[in-house]
Amino acid sequence: MSGHVAVLGAGSWGTAFAKILADAGREVTILARRQQVVDAIRTHRRNPDYLPELRLPDRVTATGDAAKAISGAELVVLSVPSQTLRGNLAEWAGHLAPDATLVSLMKGIELGTTRRMSEVIVETARVTPDRVVVVSGPNLAPEIAVEQPAATVVAGTDARRTELVQQSIRTPYFRPYTNDDVIGCELGGAVKNVIALSYGIATAMGFGDNTRAMLMTRGLAETARLGVALGADPITFAGLAGMGDLVASCSSPLARNRTFGEHLGRGETLEQAQAATRQTAEGVKSCLAIRDLARAHGVEMPITEQIERICHEGMDPRLAVDTLMSRTAKPESYE
Repeated sequence: MSGHVAVLGAGSWGTAFAKILADAGREVTILARRQQVVDAIRTHRRNPDYLPELRLPDRVTATGDAAKAISGAELVVLSVPSQTLRGNLAEWAGHLAPDATLVSLMKGIELGTTRRMSEVIVETARVTPDRVVVVSGPNLAPEIAVEQPAATVVAGTDARRTELVQQSIRTPYFRPYTNDDVIGCELGGAVKNVIALSYGIATAMGFGDNTRAMLMTRGLAETARLGVALGADPITFAGLAGMGDLVASCSSPLARNRTFGEHLGRGETLEQAQAATRQTAEGVKSCLAIRDLARAHGVEMPITEQIERICHEGMDPRLAVDTLMSRTAKPESYE
């Protein structure tokens, strides 16, 4: 398959995704901020900061020069923390090829604007929505890096571009499915981070499987309510980008939002939890934006509301549990 690929961001998922692309036959350039990471990838085929045990294929190289990474790339993969996307992309957009497809690996909602990541890309890069493709699903990077079987969803409004990305990441261990519901796939990926925080908190507080099953299923219900209000297909939330991603993020100790939630559930402050995990837990910031998005559309999201209060208003998790359990009983529904 012709045309090289730029992966902008050298975190764990960006690094694993570069391996997937290379294993599928693509020539890949990772853009990394730190020269030490660039040198290590080029010389030793390893990223010392993330997934250091992974030996990257020879088709992968790295650079700290955005123009060198992006210029002429057929696919430009964006894999940075969601709240930094707008600033980074503003610097990078001038290097994009006229018909490059932009691929979003990010799972968040922008603070202040409540924009989904594809919307931020369209605004900042000044491209049409059909040029943006979203990859979402239960994609725990350490498992994929060692080639454990996994699947994902590739969502876009242009079937040609969506299928191009699908073919560019299909390997014997990684199976991509296509979908045209960009809204649903993005919301599934963003809200599951918030629900995973709640799951981690509940786990650390000693609650059992009944509580955790309640959080996952009712969390999925509030995700679907918001999705339907924004025009998503509710069926999307029953698939890989909805339930699949939610289950993986809640149940796996590898999932950073669940792990972050465990620190909060043990009574640590936001700052202590951040220092202990040393990785971006997207749900911590996105819970504010998701709450605002839900309020703007008149959608009830009680778990998200309580997570926002725990993270940003200092609410005791035990009080949050009491608040959730004392809500007025209603028929079980996704509406």
